[in-house]
Amino acid sequence: MLQRLASPRTGGLLALAAAIVLLPFLLSNSYFYDIAILVGLNAIVCVGLNLLIGYAGQISLGHAGFFGLGAYGSAILASRYGWPPLAAMLTTTLAVAALAFLVGRPILRLKGHYLAMATLGLGIIIFMVITTEDKFTGGPDGLSVVPFSIGEYTLRGERLWYWIVGALLLFAVWLALNLIESPAGRALRALHSSEVGAEVVGIDAARQKVMVFVISAVFASVAGSLAAHYSGFVTPGKVAFFHSIELVTMVVFGGMASTFGAVVGAAVLTTLPQLLTVFKDYEMMVFGAVMMGTMIFLPRGVVPSLGRLLELRRQGAASRSDPRT
Repeated sequence: MLQRLASPRTGGLLALAAAIVLLPFLLSNSYFYDIAILVGLNAIVCVGLNLLIGYAGQISLGHAGFFGLGAYGSAILASRYGWPPLAAMLTTTLAVAALAFLVGRPILRLKGHYLAMATLGLGIIIFMVITTEDKFTGGPDGLSVVPFSIGEYTLRGERLWYWIVGALLLFAVWLALNLIESPAGRALRALHSSEVGAEVVGIDAARQKVMVFVISAVFASVAGSLAAHYSGFVTPGKVAFFHSIELVTMVVFGGMASTFGAVVGAAVLTTLPQLLTVFKDYEMMVFGAVMMGTMIFLPRGVVPSLGRLLELRRQGAASRSDPRT
């Protein structure tokens, strides 16, 4: 039992749950709760994106488009057509999954920078549609969103939203870890190592890539829907190319092929700009320097690099205590 609790999977889930439970003791006002909720929403997207980039080795520079579709889909159905918010979110998620399935098969035939350009193009198309179809989306001015309600109960207040987002983040991490340890997860890792080799041993590469693309799009869509109902307003900024780059940067910073690394990357890069406001005009310079230093000294990302350093230190201590050495 103790050995199982000490495993990276179970221990990591317990550590994440403990962090979610204990963090409110450090959050003194609504502003800090708002930042914590934003961290949780970004982390949900990054956990799904890490499955695509870190485990399957498929780049996506348009993932903010799926986030935006989730946000705008729920907003339009709930605010303009009077749908119950939960039904609007579920319907939007299914629609985004269908879209990801339809575009995923032709796009994921590409590799390398061709795939990057194709996903970038997809994100730009979604951004342009949302910006120009102002009759439905409100255009550049954005769109108001009704509060999230289930029956007669309306979700209000940062503290309640914090617990909802925290629970969903924990569930998303649990789902990702289970997928990674399943036969499908082993197939994804094989694809990342060598697509030709994976096909030789009988793995349907196209099917696996489309599957993980759809899953990552669903994660982004759900987070987008929640973000829209929480904030009460949605704008095209969350669909822009820069937001896609932010999401990819979070995954790389935390450590690709590390689910907990994706959470750490989202937490650090969402919180850091808020902490660097004390530098005023030099905020972005300091932010860039921090990222450069991290990538130089922790090239595999924060979590895998620190894990490797701890393992090396543990091995060194064991060798020094061994009387035969």
